[in-house]
Amino acid sequence: MPLHKYPPKIWDALKLKQGIYARLPKHYLKSLEQKEPTPVHWRPLGVKYRANPQTGHKERVQDVPIPIYYPPQSQDGLWGGEGWISGFRYANNDKLSTRLRKTWKPQLLKRELYSEILDHKFTIPVTPRTLDLIDAAYGFDFYILKTQKEDLNSKLGMDLKRAMLLRLARKSTELYPNDPVKRETVYNKYKQFEIPEEEAEWLGLNLEEAVEKQRQLEHKSPSLCSRSAWMSW
Repeated sequence: MPLHKYPPKIWDALKLKQGIYARLPKHYLKSLEQKEPTPVHWRPLGVKYRANPQTGHKERVQDVPIPIYYPPQSQDGLWGGEGWISGFRYANNDKLSTRLRKTWKPQLLKRELYSEILDHKFTIPVTPRTLDLIDAAYGFDFYILKTQKEDLNSKLGMDLKRAMLLRLARKSTELYPNDPVKRETVYNKYKQFEIPEEEAEWLGLNLEEAVEKQRQLEHKSPSLCSRSAWMSW
């Protein structure tokens, strides 16, 4: 007889289907779905077999991703998808010598980045790859707004995205209060990224933050809880 009624691997998924978790907005629950990030430290071949360049014989391809560890400090910066890679190196670069454990870490730089939408400068730890991605996106704001959650892989990045989208949704006059023309220009420049304020408020929240937000909403409006329960029933 199994020890548990349900396998532990699906406990998190089942938890989202009951109680206050089930009353969270659908668009937020959908954002919790796990997606594969864009490969950074390895290049997938995309095929199962390929011909050996020397013999011409068909060989199976071992297309295995490199395990990457993202330390807690990666959530306080913008690492561009890079992380720590653990492996081994040979002592004195001699393959006949002892193997030594080694961890490869990305180079971190502190750079001051300016956001047009928030009209604020942020000093953020970034990698050289992040700076290249910002240049490729034609600006810091475009990089944050265009990049998907799994590729940003940063709590700071998602908090910035939520703040930007909330300002775009609310059309706040706090942005350039003495220059309405410039304010309108900025809002039009990023208009393609606008989403409803109700969705922007939940963007980038972790599960604990989302549950607390839902709890506060239900405390202010008890009918919200009963209505959500009735609709789910």
